[in-house]
Amino acid sequence: MRIMGLDYGSVTMGVAISDPLLLTAQGIEVIRRKEENKLRQTLQRIEQLIKDYEVEKIVLGYPKNMNNSIGVRAQKSEELKETLERRTGLPVILWDERLTTVSANNAMIEGNVRREKRAQVVDMVAATFILQSYLDGLPKE
Repeated sequence: MRIMGLDYGSVTMGVAISDPLLLTAQGIEVIRRKEENKLRQTLQRIEQLIKDYEVEKIVLGYPKNMNNSIGVRAQKSEELKETLERRTGLPVILWDERLTTVSANNAMIEGNVRREKRAQVVDMVAATFILQSYLDGLPKE
């Protein structure tokens, strides 16, 4: 079994996949869109990755506000959750992603990743942080 992690941005979608033992998350790509509401090709790519990696569950970043309220981005994540469940038939878990993009940027800065490169992959790294946080919370057998 593998789990997919997603960081849903306005024009990008960061994607991460767990290892089969559900111990670690690896970033695999950033899916880019020309417009925020044009999700058809993004959803098709996610469906292909689900098949390629034999994914059985999706963890979707849930960008709550710092005061724990639900804003516009979180509402869009709720809508995407429903769409993904309908299209893939897989369970989709909304996972609190507050500060994951900040953490992703900080990790890349510490790793001396150039600013241009950081901008290209920050969503993938954030998806990895989201998924790893979820995996770390799973009960260990």
